Amino acid sequence: MKKIVLAPDSFKGTLSSRQVCEEIAKAAGRVFPGCQVKSVPVADGGEGSVEAFLTAMGGERKELEVRGPFGEKMTGFYGLLEGGRTAIIEMAACAGLPLAEGRLDPERATTYGVGQLMVDAARSGCGKIILGLGGSCTNDGGCGAAAAAGARFFREDGEAFVPTGGTLGEIAGMDLTGLRRAFAGVEIVAMCDIDNPLYGEAGAAYIFGPQKGADPAMVERLDHNLRALEQVVKQALGVDLAPMPGAGAAGGMGYGMAAFFGAKLQPGIETVLDTVGFDRLLEGADLVFSGEGRLDAQSVRGKVVAGVARRAKAAGVPLVALVGQIGQGFEPMYELGLSAVFSINRAAQPLAESAPHAAENLRLAAENVLRLWQASQPE
Repeated sequence: MKKIVLAPDSFKGTLSSRQVCEEIAKAAGRVFPGCQVKSVPVADGGEGSVEAFLTAMGGERKELEVRGPFGEKMTGFYGLLEGGRTAIIEMAACAGLPLAEGRLDPERATTYGVGQLMVDAARSGCGKIILGLGGSCTNDGGCGAAAAAGARFFREDGEAFVPTGGTLGEIAGMDLTGLRRAFAGVEIVAMCDIDNPLYGEAGAAYIFGPQKGADPAMVERLDHNLRALEQVVKQALGVDLAPMPGAGAAGGMGYGMAAFFGAKLQPGIETVLDTVGFDRLLEGADLVFSGEGRLDAQSVRGKVVAGVARRAKAAGVPLVALVGQIGQGFEPMYELGLSAVFSINRAAQPLAESAPHAAENLRLAAENVLRLWQASQPE
């Protein structure tokens, strides 16, 4: 074997995508010494997205002081790629669920810090910003980020304020002049792996609000406020984006990115693969490894393995997925380009028992797949 390409997602709670690449590369080195291994760690837009891009492409991490989910000062960060021409930002860096642990409150949480990161990237000369939508503790429809970027929101009495999930219904008017000026000529892409609309039973508040700390009454208030935001935006900008797939991502951040920033929403895996030049990496490859914590019916809907499978199939390269669990409904993945899937777990154990051994289990599974490949080759 001459060349292997690795493009795994993380195994949530056990191994980062970078660690997954490292373990499979170790196995490849044992079975096929001298084999070329190309690693593309992948993240879904949430926590770890910046690290994944920097590991795959090189670049630098930039830190700066921003506002956290409740307005507190904190150190945020983003990645600079391609000599500073492209910025990769994960909103989880300053509006993520772990930052609100013990004080979850989507009515008060804000994406203001995310806007500060975007502004710094634009001022630093980035012509393209890739924003990962995932892992947020917010439900402000992106208004906080827009306010940090120069947008102004007004109450009925003309007072300017920064809306949060609990006060979106108080917006009576808006002025995006400052925001549009700050981001003139900047291409913005939002990585989004869900297709939920802004509001309603399948929207941001009802589907994701409870995990952010919202009880049933708060979910109803949050949903009502998102509907109110959409009415103001529709009147001010003449756009109807609430039903757009992905509008409900990250507490309506998908909607806000499209409405306020003119961002393009696209699947996270496609964004990653395009940015790292994955199709070129496949040239001359003998085998591709991908994987994630659990492969099931949800994986077919734009998740990492599905995206990698389509590219591998088009290039005529076999794809093996190594996963923690094999769930129900994953079979359409074979049609997409998956050649085979294997669970890395050596024993039927609860996650709490198997997680500490995830790295060695993954390495052993990869080594056995490669030994099988080796045995199938003619002498």
